[in-house]
Amino acid sequence: MRELMPRRAVLRAGLAFGAGGLLVSASACTPAPRPQLTVAGGESGGFYLEFATLLAGLLQREGVAGTATPVVTGGSLDNVRRVLSGDATLAVALADTAVVEAAAHGRGDGLVALGKVYENYVHCIVREDSGIRSFSELVGKTAAVGEVGSGTTLTAARIIAAAGLGPEQGPGRALKQVNLGLNQALAALKDGSIDVMIQSGGVPTAPVVAAAKETGLRLLDLSGIIPATRAQSGFFYDRVLIPANSYGQAPAVWTVGVANLLLCRRDLPDELATGTVELLVEHARDLVPASSAGVQFLSPETLINTAGVPLHPAAVAAYQALHG
Repeated sequence: MRELMPRRAVLRAGLAFGAGGLLVSASACTPAPRPQLTVAGGESGGFYLEFATLLAGLLQREGVAGTATPVVTGGSLDNVRRVLSGDATLAVALADTAVVEAAAHGRGDGLVALGKVYENYVHCIVREDSGIRSFSELVGKTAAVGEVGSGTTLTAARIIAAAGLGPEQGPGRALKQVNLGLNQALAALKDGSIDVMIQSGGVPTAPVVAAAKETGLRLLDLSGIIPATRAQSGFFYDRVLIPANSYGQAPAVWTVGVANLLLCRRDLPDELATGTVELLVEHARDLVPASSAGVQFLSPETLINTAGVPLHPAAVAAYQALHG
């Protein structure tokens, strides 16, 4: 007759099985670690970095990410390269720069958007005492066109070419272009070492507000150049209005608008893309910098208008679920 297993051994086996079951269950219920993200922003004082800082804080606070860190960068061009290389998880960038840079690196399929987060306004700024009142009066002058690595450099070059003041016009007529960031350009405008600065950002841009109080500034109307810019460089460029009194007592002025996108790689996990989109829609007010006039941000009808840059597939599904 076969010997039965001793009762104590049975109990030990049962306890071991039960403990193992508990361990398996506990392991199955342990949540996966939340990701650590970086959000590529821009230079100090600019809207890119302000927005990236707000977004990173919200991603972390709402549990979409374990940690989210905003990063100071050179701007759109730098940001697109960081996303494509994997050095940044998310980034803000101008739509025209995103398309050009992705195509240049043969990685167009790898770069996608999570939404259009705000409108960028091209500021063409001269000193009030310069006597310059139109872009055509800049023949032979010197212009700061953004920091190396910024999207402003591309947009400014296209506007200058469309206005007939590009390098091909030769000495004496071409607008000389120098690379200076926002704060350096304002200092150069103040001391007279440049005649005009072209800067792309939100309204108002805080350092420009401060400079307008200290040194009288004038914004030039760029709307007349938009048709030629679109004809030469594509339909990235809109006619937008900088409201009156955005910079001191300056009157309202029409200028060039460019979509500013929140970008990622196509291989960004779906749950992270979905969570980010939900924050853009449901927490829009938390993502508007305090200094903003509130005329360019995160409206439901514009989030999906990404200027030809495809949306992440999970972002498409998220917008459909939120808005139908």
